[in-house]
Amino acid sequence: MTQFVHVDIPASHPGVARAEAVIDRVRAARRSFDGARGLAALLLAAIVSSLLIAVDRLMSTSAEGGLLVAWVVLWGVAFVGLALFAGTARSLALGLMSVARKSASRRAAARADAKFLAYAKHDPRILRDLQVIATRQEAAQA
Repeated sequence: MTQFVHVDIPASHPGVARAEAVIDRVRAARRSFDGARGLAALLLAAIVSSLLIAVDRLMSTSAEGGLLVAWVVLWGVAFVGLALFAGTARSLALGLMSVARKSASRRAAARADAKFLAYAKHDPRILRDLQVIATRQEAAQA
């Protein structure tokens, strides 16, 4: 007597599917991360703190009687500084992040070119292809 057994085996493991979903979410979060916001906050804090230090130096020379007024002025300067320099710090941070990304991509391209040329030195097929490309470019320019 012959019996057939049909077992439904899933094509993927549930744990692997969950791990892949987590990895995809982490990659998506990493792509949407903007480092300029944190840099802008640091720059803004540096600007405002230097402004507060200057005002504190001016306050320390005044008499003790006007200490409450001096603290009110100090906090006023802090909030005005935050309001005035927020846009400048944000644009400066965006510019710095742009320069950093461009330089990182240039370094990555230079590393890739150096690696390719190292392979080309040991592989005659790649070297021949490069020579053919150079010859075609010279012929096109002439």
